[in-house]
Amino acid sequence: MTKEQLKKKIGRRIVELRTKKGLNQSDLARACGKDRQAIEKIENGKVNPTIFSLYEISNALDISLQKLLDF
Repeated sequence: MTKEQLKKKIGRRIVELRTKKGLNQSDLARACGKDRQAIEKIENGKVNPTIFSLYEISNALDISLQKLLDF
């Protein structure tokens, strides 16, 4: 798997989990202290999120980091 493929896979996983929780990008952004554009870029695979960013997102989604990366 390439770096680009992994970024897109992570982004799709975040979208999947976020929508299951009934959250929009703005809701998730507020919950993890980011702006909506940052969440949008992560979800679209445009940026390489740090492990800490993924940790913050997983906490905002009320799941473990391991579950976030379980695809």
